[in-house]
Amino acid sequence: MRSVRMRILATLLVLAGVGVGGWQLLPSQENTDKTIEVGTTDEITSLDPAGAYDAGSWALFSNVFQSLLTFEPGGASPVPDAARSCDFVDSQLTTYRCKLRAGLTFPSGRTMTAEDVKYSFDRVKAIKSDVGPSSLLSTLRSVDADGLTVTFHLSSPDATFPFKVATGAGSIVDSHKYPKRSLRTDPGADGTGPYELDTYTKGKKAALTPNTEYKGAVQKTGRPVDLLYYADSEALDKAWNAKQIDVASRQLPPKVLSGLSASDPNQRLNESDSAETRNLYLNTRASAPLHDVRVRQAMAWLINREQLAATVYQGTVDPLYSLIPTGITGHTTSFFDAYPKQDTKKAQALLTEAGVTLPVRFTYGYGKGRSSAEQEAGTIKKQLESSGLFKVTVKGYEWSDFQKRWATGKLDAYAVGWVADYPDPDTFGAPLVGTGSTMNTGYSNKAVDQLIRGSQQYADRADAASDFSTLQQDVAHDVPVIPLWQGKEYVLSSEDVGGGQYLDDGTGVFRLWSLNWI
Repeated sequence: MRSVRMRILATLLVLAGVGVGGWQLLPSQENTDKTIEVGTTDEITSLDPAGAYDAGSWALFSNVFQSLLTFEPGGASPVPDAARSCDFVDSQLTTYRCKLRAGLTFPSGRTMTAEDVKYSFDRVKAIKSDVGPSSLLSTLRSVDADGLTVTFHLSSPDATFPFKVATGAGSIVDSHKYPKRSLRTDPGADGTGPYELDTYTKGKKAALTPNTEYKGAVQKTGRPVDLLYYADSEALDKAWNAKQIDVASRQLPPKVLSGLSASDPNQRLNESDSAETRNLYLNTRASAPLHDVRVRQAMAWLINREQLAATVYQGTVDPLYSLIPTGITGHTTSFFDAYPKQDTKKAQALLTEAGVTLPVRFTYGYGKGRSSAEQEAGTIKKQLESSGLFKVTVKGYEWSDFQKRWATGKLDAYAVGWVADYPDPDTFGAPLVGTGSTMNTGYSNKAVDQLIRGSQQYADRADAASDFSTLQQDVAHDVPVIPLWQGKEYVLSSEDVGGGQYLDDGTGVFRLWSLNWI
């Protein structure tokens, strides 16, 4: 999912001393009803699951809505949540059936039925929002509902479909509260998740209270939580230092992160490896200045990832040379193999062969909200322009405007973070480089599409590694995207708040219920 979705499953527990009971840290006997304030720079695109496909929105969805399936902390396979069971009912992996839990109720008091599930999936596909998750459901042909039974019919074998059901794209909404063919626009949300959304002020705050009627995979809902949204990393840091928030998650400035110490007695630092990636996406359409593959290959010869990681991010990220990050099945070093180091001569030879006018001029867009994004853009601009081969105009946009611009093909190049939707390499395939991809570069390669579809037929996901290896070789040759870096995950909390290590653990679920006063 766009960042602005997956963390490697191993989590480093720093400043331990917390007890674990199932999914839930043991609660303090005091402060039971005291609200925990959580700060973030991630933004919410929409409160409607059919209209958002980004980390900030999905973080809220995983607390307010239920999907049929979810992931346990650190889990690699989905488990029942709103469903009591789900299984493929054919060996071809084209028919998937779930049976709902009985007695699930929406905030209105109305009981959830299979018709609500069908309605929720159907409207995602019918609305097909430019910035929504409909692309995740590309293999879903139709849905049947009968009482508490839901049957999904797929257009092709898709062993990853259960993973997709467990994401924000599978959020179940109240069919009486959401329009069938348009997005809901009021500041409300009606789901059956562990929390209820009390109030929401765009760009400011989402106030959440535990849902006492919740039934599902979470054994016990948590404390009341306020999600506080900050315009940029510096504002988040300022709020943390002023003790206006109890937890800081996604994302403090690199200079702050690089100076954090696990030995500080006044705070709890939870640091883990992450499979969050950041890529530079290139508009490949015939009308774009980067249409010629040789121009994009030339750019790949000029990018210095080590410099980005060391200077802009001060060692808080690692250079990335592949579409699929380290720790995920199918990871390779395809871009290092093809472009092992900066080489201006090879870049110039490619541009000369392409017959383009030098310097090649294009516009680079990025989403505002983190100072590092602006610094990153400036550094890449210098790397490309120092060769004398490119002239780059850098422009920053507010997040919603930024999304709309790349979704409508109005940007030549744009840097976007990607947090995996689920722990499987498939989430780095179709959404990023498949025909009609979420990142909307205009790129289309039949061989890549065949590899994506072929990889989805393997129930044992390790068997898909070969397809993903070939796919990454093709992408390194065609360069619709240039991988930049792989991130790390930091959650900072005050000394009296525990559970931060479970908040965002690599499964795409943002577990606000894990936070407790201790």
